Amino acid sequence: MCTQGAILCLSPYAEPSTCPRKKGNSVNSPCLPIGERIRYHRTRRGRTQVAVAGLAGITEAYLSQIERGLKVPSADVLTRIAAELNVPVASLLGEDPAPSTTEASTTTASSVVRALMGRGVPRGTEPATPTALRERVEAVWRIWQESPARFTEAEKLLPSLISDTEHAICAHRTGTDTGGRREVFRTAADLYGLLRSYCRRTGRLDLSLVAADRARRAAEDADDPVRIATAQWNLGHVLLSQGEEQAQEAGAVALLAVEGLQCVPQSPEATAVRGALELVAVLSSARTCRWSEARKRLEQRARPLAEQVGDGNVQWTVFGPTNVELHAMSLGMLAGEASEALRVADQIDTSHLPSRERQFTFGLEVARCYDLRREDAAVLVHLLSLEELAPEDLVRSPLAREMVTNLVRRVRPTYRRQAAALAQRMSLL
Repeated sequence: MCTQGAILCLSPYAEPSTCPRKKGNSVNSPCLPIGERIRYHRTRRGRTQVAVAGLAGITEAYLSQIERGLKVPSADVLTRIAAELNVPVASLLGEDPAPSTTEASTTTASSVVRALMGRGVPRGTEPATPTALRERVEAVWRIWQESPARFTEAEKLLPSLISDTEHAICAHRTGTDTGGRREVFRTAADLYGLLRSYCRRTGRLDLSLVAADRARRAAEDADDPVRIATAQWNLGHVLLSQGEEQAQEAGAVALLAVEGLQCVPQSPEATAVRGALELVAVLSSARTCRWSEARKRLEQRARPLAEQVGDGNVQWTVFGPTNVELHAMSLGMLAGEASEALRVADQIDTSHLPSRERQFTFGLEVARCYDLRREDAAVLVHLLSLEELAPEDLVRSPLAREMVTNLVRRVRPTYRRQAAALAQRMSLL
């Protein structure tokens, strides 16, 4: 049994279901205690403890104890404090709806789910051509990897794209255009690979598994060995998100796919996907605390493959030497070796990577290393940088939300205002 589960739980490469508190399929973000919310709203309005306590009919000492978490106010006292601070009681309880996404965005996200579950384009319409579908899928992939507002932008395009792709599959499955049929299935495999990532990042691990399975079936229908292996890479990342037992299974899935690629004619594409699969196996070993095995596989299997192909983006995996270094840094973080991880991080330049998400993950892990060392100023600097790089990812990351919440609780007065403002923008206050 892994003895460092608390650290492993916080890996942004594979956010496990045991990290955040759950209710159904949605993630409940960490919220500040009542006392710290009261202090936040009081100081934000420039009110002293003496003034608020006096007008609320309690002593300054009692309010101080409430703000420090030593006392829990009664409903009557809480109501009076809320009235003096001119905020709803729900704001002090953390029960007000978090405005992290707009109503329109939520509606669109629901449309993605509806399309994924098969409620889309009427079958009587003319199917999209393979070329048109390919262009649209590649455009969405570019948005997903490059846009700071990738969730909002992708959610506008995905529902119709899912429906049109499924419609094209139905039209070509029994058609006579063999080349067109194969291209449609290849495109479908690529689309469902993106949806695997989208569903995982939006907290729908159940649908992420559905998308990974559809990507695999589409790749098999296309008879495309590289895409079949990529589909197993997608499945591996879903399994990495679901606890220690599934993490071990992820490694088995990845290595089976590596074995399957041995029978495929060698090409840069096959080599890159093989390397990406090796990195899944590396993370599988790390998630189950087999540190020596993880480091050995990284150095002896993944790194030589990365040196063969160089930095690239085959099948949107971003595999290459830089990605291998990112995983080396991640191993240090997961093992709790923050100083070693930061030493590795100092040698990494992610500015040339085609994936903003991978740049975000790197920055988040650097922030986590400083968090482990309780270097709050560095944590805050990196979190603010991540907000500029990918604000939608920051809001949705359980690790980021946890770090910001903890930062507000313990940060020195010098940085408290900036930390509290960030927490407010992330709907944690």
